[in-house]
Amino acid sequence: MRTRSDGPTVPAERVPDLFEPFRGLAQDRVGATGHGLGLAIVRSIAEAHGTEATAEPGSPGGLTVTVRFP
Repeated sequence: MRTRSDGPTVPAERVPDLFEPFRGLAQDRVGATGHGLGLAIVRSIAEAHGTEATAEPGSPGGLTVTVRFP
């Protein structure tokens, strides 16, 4: 399964942080509607099924997240 967002540019060095609970790209969460749990939950589900979730910065912005289930 692969999904893409069209949000702001994600620096490659920040991608691992996005899989941590309550972490987002921006320090200032004013106006944000999320709580920073989405990718942490995706990672937990992937690990429970013996696989992993990966992500990479999109072009020109956003993020591409991939989970491959066996």
